[in-house]
Amino acid sequence: MRFLRTLSPRRLTAIVVVVAALAATAAVAQAGLIGSDPKPEPKALDRAVLDAVNAPPVKGISARIEFTNSLLPAGTMPGGSPLVSGAEGRLWTTNDGRFRLELQSERGDAQIASDGKTLTVYDATAKKVYRLALPEEKAAREPQERATLAGVRKGLDRLAQAWTLSGAKPTSSAGRASYTVRIAPKDDGGLLGAGKLAWDAANGVPLRAAVYAQGQSDPVLELKATDISFGAVDDADVRVSVPSGVEAVDVDPPAGHDAKGTGTHADVTGVAAVQKRLGFDLSTPAKLAGLPRKEVRLVRFGDENGALSVYGEGLGGLVVLQREAGQGEEPGDSRLPQVNIDGATGTELATALGTFVTFERDGISYTVVGSVPPVAAENAARGLR
Repeated sequence: MRFLRTLSPRRLTAIVVVVAALAATAAVAQAGLIGSDPKPEPKALDRAVLDAVNAPPVKGISARIEFTNSLLPAGTMPGGSPLVSGAEGRLWTTNDGRFRLELQSERGDAQIASDGKTLTVYDATAKKVYRLALPEEKAAREPQERATLAGVRKGLDRLAQAWTLSGAKPTSSAGRASYTVRIAPKDDGGLLGAGKLAWDAANGVPLRAAVYAQGQSDPVLELKATDISFGAVDDADVRVSVPSGVEAVDVDPPAGHDAKGTGTHADVTGVAAVQKRLGFDLSTPAKLAGLPRKEVRLVRFGDENGALSVYGEGLGGLVVLQREAGQGEEPGDSRLPQVNIDGATGTELATALGTFVTFERDGISYTVVGSVPPVAAENAARGLR
């Protein structure tokens, strides 16, 4: 204070001017930071959803994205595909539903695209392209009426019977004002903890989707836009360019449906009906790992029949696939841990969201999948006799 008293009026005035200028600069910088993180006004969840559903459609989307995949332990799968390890990339979509997602990594790129008729997945690391014929859409109907608040509330009430929903939290995503909702299973959700979805407050376009395992604060799966723009997209941006020499794999549609999704024969369900269509003895105990059998259905593996059995209900259930061994492709250089299933050597993939166990016995291949810990999946596998 003595120092200030001994200053001349001219010097004291100069210091005050400098301090005022610095304060003004800080205020401008703070305002800039606030402006770069916009958030919408608070809204109730039903109102936010209603506005998103009724928002005018955009002409197209171009975005930079980040894909996070922390499901698989490091070194589990060879090759380092960005589909497995996660990556950054680009996304393009058109106003008629066509899209292309491109993921880039040091070990190779991957692309997922749809032209409305075929879903294409090109994995440059594996040097394979997978194609799946999509169900043919029905003829366009009359334009639907705008959603109503009563209709939205009815849908949210139905969803809330099995899921806990948060409010619409005002957030900022990809530099856009957004709303984020958290959804979590009320009852047995297996290893699933929760999911989050963020959408643009102005046009309802999804900007982030994330999945969380039980007890974890970081997402195990996340796809989010980091930068996004809206406008017409060139046709070339939604086409996949596959180099020559890449192996093409055509993925068959589900059993009971042709490539157009019209259905070639009635679904075959029930233990007795499915057994008649199989060339091997079906294993369908009344319970597996303490879970009751709920359904048995005929499925197709290429040109061969197989069986799908469901045990338990909801996300905490188990699915069992059975087929004759030796069908399909070889698993390749998998580094999955081995597990003993009553003398049969199998493989096990344990992730944060579930467990996958496969083994063979007496010429039959068994696969057990569920959002359960490894011990539960192993016990279920040992119950298949």
